[in-house]
Amino acid sequence: MLLVIDIGNTNIKLGVYQAAQLVNHWRLETSRFRLADEYAVLINNLFMMAGLDRKAINGCVISCVVPPLISQFYELIQRYLAVEPIIVSANIQTGLHYAVETPQELGSDRIANSVAAHKQANGAVIAIAFGTATAFDVLTAEGIYVGGAIAPGIGISAEALFRTAAKLYQVELVRPAQVIGKNTVHYMQSGLILGYTGLVEGLVMRIQQELGQTCTVIATGGLADVIARETKAITKVEPFLTLEGLRLIYEMNKKV
Repeated sequence: MLLVIDIGNTNIKLGVYQAAQLVNHWRLETSRFRLADEYAVLINNLFMMAGLDRKAINGCVISCVVPPLISQFYELIQRYLAVEPIIVSANIQTGLHYAVETPQELGSDRIANSVAAHKQANGAVIAIAFGTATAFDVLTAEGIYVGGAIAPGIGISAEALFRTAAKLYQVELVRPAQVIGKNTVHYMQSGLILGYTGLVEGLVMRIQQELGQTCTVIATGGLADVIARETKAITKVEPFLTLEGLRLIYEMNKKV
């Protein structure tokens, strides 16, 4: 079995694959100060609750955008699972070609999303990941990564609003009953959810105009469903896009 790990700024997503089938998945809070042994206990407990034998893991691939945790998880996997993990970067085999100035600065989660999105799309594709930041990654039908965009995530935008506007407070990130709000909660929900939908639509439109073609648009991440319900700009939502991309990258780089 294969263990895939996506370490993000807010959450750590883990998945276990049997061949191409995702058989279990979990989400942990990211902590830069947790030790490798502590993460090992958490993962071992997750395996036990799922009835999985960690000794059955014979491969691992890691995406990490939190540099201090790369060594923690590398040590964890080597010590507790006795396998050599593959660390995702633009320097390993991904099947993509990079037409950007600094491919080495591209987040490993964005690489994984791009690999999976290109595999699923029949033509040019835009992968949108709604996370701590919202990342747009653009690929041609030939698998050329031509660039993208990064915007503050919806959660970050909401937190900034609550923190800096003294009379505003936290609200649920759901669609309001109508665009023109009638109370403070709905004012904020309209701006956050429907306003953010406008951001997504605007960037997708401009990207496609610049490319000169229509793209499949695949969204993933925590609030992907919420935004996708508000716009036709998103073709489909794939909640496990990053994990699937990691699996595909592992298959390209595993030692036979």
